[in-house]
Amino acid sequence: MKKQYSISSFSVFILFLHCTNTFAQSPAAAPAQAPAAVVAHPPAATPTQAAAPNGITNVTKILEKAGHFTIFIRLLRSTQEENHLFSALNGSSSGLTIFAPTDSAFSELKSGTLNTLSDGDKSELVKFHIVPTFLSTSQFQTVSNPLGTWAGTGSRLPLNVTSYPNSVNITTGLTNTSLSGTVYTDNQLAIYKIEKVLLPKDVFGSKAPAPAPAAPAREKPTKAVPEATVESPVSPVDISGALMFTHNNVVGSVGMVAAAMFAL
Repeated sequence: MKKQYSISSFSVFILFLHCTNTFAQSPAAAPAQAPAAVVAHPPAATPTQAAAPNGITNVTKILEKAGHFTIFIRLLRSTQEENHLFSALNGSSSGLTIFAPTDSAFSELKSGTLNTLSDGDKSELVKFHIVPTFLSTSQFQTVSNPLGTWAGTGSRLPLNVTSYPNSVNITTGLTNTSLSGTVYTDNQLAIYKIEKVLLPKDVFGSKAPAPAPAAPAREKPTKAVPEATVESPVSPVDISGALMFTHNNVVGSVGMVAAAMFAL
């Protein structure tokens, strides 16, 4: 009996050790995870915002895509007018009209013309090609002259347009040209191609060589008028004595001839 009790006690002891090892080997409960942090993402850009940097109102992008406007694009960038155009088109309700000269138009200028211009003159030249309102081709028929441009208005900055059934003519007093095509148009921006650079009088009028002064007309030498000679009155000549002398001579001669005849 005592032996059985000893075996039972030993069995309980073994079972206790087994349970202790089992609990020791079981993994500890994972600590409770902190709630994931919520990261606030900026709202997705609207289509208008996404298109703004490279959208349809970027004039230089439009001209680059059209081609043949390299010099005009360079002027837009060097004068900072590219930025002014972008701001105006994205903040103006009246729109813009641009007369864009082609590279061949600039090639017709005298060599070195652009290099002789100051930065201010270059800026004025570019502004002279920009009308601060949208003009469709049909609106040229009713527009009032002279057109105002970004360069200003006045007798030194005239820009006149004349619409015909199949063309639109532009004159500045120094340039006479016509629209040769439409580069781009919508309800806010119109870009028209021209084949001559629009030259404002305010910049190029004083640069043009003045015509040589006309030589003064040579006065024809006047003929000297001869002085009028006043003849002194002629005193009457008494010829009665001469007549009497002649009469006596004739009578004497006749008498001598008669005497000779009788003597014979």
